[in-house]
Amino acid sequence: MSTAPLPSSPGSIPPRVLLLPGWLDSGPGHWQSRWERLHGDARVQQHDWVWPRRGDWMARLEEVLAEEPSPVLLAAHSLGCHLVAGWAAHTRHPHRVCGALLVAPPDLARPDLPPALAPWRPPVREPLPFPSALVASDDDPFCSWDAARQMAADWSCQALHAVPGGGHLNADSALGDWPAARGWLLALRDVAGLTMR
Repeated sequence: MSTAPLPSSPGSIPPRVLLLPGWLDSGPGHWQSRWERLHGDARVQQHDWVWPRRGDWMARLEEVLAEEPSPVLLAAHSLGCHLVAGWAAHTRHPHRVCGALLVAPPDLARPDLPPALAPWRPPVREPLPFPSALVASDDDPFCSWDAARQMAADWSCQALHAVPGGGHLNADSALGDWPAARGWLLALRDVAGLTMR
């Protein structure tokens, strides 16, 4: 695992990006919503944002990916990161994803975990079968830096990016269109290309 930037090919065309919000969805000021408007990314809509069921969320992601004609990039926030891990551990079609950006995954082992998220325990800790990068803050109220670093190691992330003082890296973090994270996401496409040759 490296904290160095991943390589990028400016001239290549990026694959389609699917946005995976966390618990309660992402509001209009969230970077995911801004990417949806700015880049035309597609949000994976879940049937229940308030009481999320891991199996239902995984089935919905599988359903959306089955409709995609080519491999996609996943941009996940918070509980959406655990959705990626859960889906990847159970799907027979990991090739449908060429990379995943995992932003601010919550520590599901915390004693103050909201009751709505308790069914997601125990978290899936298996290595991801596609390139990934984890982004975390040193003051996220839902996950310590040490816990984030452990998740990056467990998931075999190719990179771990730190955002000092970024909180939960949501709308309250005032990240705007967050071009740095967009670059980290698109760089995964190049890592996937190298591993698929």
